[in-house]
Amino acid sequence: MTAISASPTRRSLLAGSAATGAVSLLPMHFVAARAQSKQGGPPSGTTKADAILPFRVNVRGEDLADLRRRLAATRWPTKELVEDRSQGVQLATLRALARYWSTEYDWRKCEARLNALPQFTTVIDGVKIHFIHVKSRHENALPLIMTHGWPGSVIELLDTVGPLTDPTKYGGTPDDAFHLVLPSLPGYGFSGEPTELGWDTARIARAWAVLMDRLGYTRYVAQGGDVGAAVTDAMGRQAPNGLLGIHVNLLAGVAAMSDKLPAESKKERAAQKAAATFRASGFGYFLEQSTRPQTIGYSLLDSPLGLASWMLDHDTDSYYKISRAFVEGKPAGNLTRDSILDNITLYWLTGTGASAARWYWEAGQAAARAAGKSPPAVAVPVGFTTFPGEIFAAPRSWVEIMYPGLAYFSEVERGGHFAAWEEPKLFSDEVRAAFRSLRK
Repeated sequence: MTAISASPTRRSLLAGSAATGAVSLLPMHFVAARAQSKQGGPPSGTTKADAILPFRVNVRGEDLADLRRRLAATRWPTKELVEDRSQGVQLATLRALARYWSTEYDWRKCEARLNALPQFTTVIDGVKIHFIHVKSRHENALPLIMTHGWPGSVIELLDTVGPLTDPTKYGGTPDDAFHLVLPSLPGYGFSGEPTELGWDTARIARAWAVLMDRLGYTRYVAQGGDVGAAVTDAMGRQAPNGLLGIHVNLLAGVAAMSDKLPAESKKERAAQKAAATFRASGFGYFLEQSTRPQTIGYSLLDSPLGLASWMLDHDTDSYYKISRAFVEGKPAGNLTRDSILDNITLYWLTGTGASAARWYWEAGQAAARAAGKSPPAVAVPVGFTTFPGEIFAAPRSWVEIMYPGLAYFSEVERGGHFAAWEEPKLFSDEVRAAFRSLRK
């Protein structure tokens, strides 16, 4: 690793990163049955306020029927006037998605898959937080909290549960095992919506530290991509007791300031070009959600195809992979038609399109308050993996500028923005490698 001092240049870059916030990409009635403990009260050692309650998903049949009715009643625009995605989500892609969603897709399979995993809720700082908690059968497993992004959810992480908690079945050893905690971000999925301002990245990071403490974990690590990368980065800078290290697969905030980073090597120039393209033509969702989340929220909660198109119109690599899955029946890794629709349907059934978008507004407000100020240094070891299909493939030099204490760096050959979703085994291998030195 090349050591980089905290020069004025680096401090200004970090201040710019804090000011831009994380670059991410990422109602109907919903019934969730909470199973009660045999004793009918909170687990031993907890109070009513911090109780951890079992959770099950149980979507009403009439809500699924309403979804199909709304899909059938879609008003379609005419075909775009270009042959690529430069005008937005292509008509052929969304028509193929709508056909499959309304005729073949089965939400109940996703519901059963979720309910096969241990799910819980607990209230932290006034907000109900939903999380999946899978304990490894291996005695010395390392606790790991992983955070999804937008337009993702815990769905994008499900295929990592097996490799991370039971590595011996996936080419690893018992020493690679994790106890896995997968929370839903506030306002996303089965978590509650914040009813007050202030739920920015830093507040979520503090809530995750409370969650891990509440679960009894005194030593743990954290991982995240997209919004999850911003939350995980904040955890590293807050350095709560027990946090041993972090791993991320996106340089949060860098796309908006990449023109200030080195562009001498081939990889640096390629990353700068990709980030510039994203700023010029892929930033629409980010600007809308960071300035007017309520405005777009009406469409996201009223039209399932409006929601789907908004969620698909993210980065170019992911869009074309998803498009091929529906139009050509050729999924990229685990980005299958069913898994894509599991995620979109989760947003629809929970009515969280608007509340999820508000994170961007909160991040923007926090960035404005922090303008010109350097964030605290990350006080724990940092691991980073560059996936080639990411919005920009971060070169090691950029990662070392943002994380001078870089302890692990890897560039892999496959995968994009939704790395854990698309390439769960490869992603899991990277997480194992990144944290292997911290298991002492």
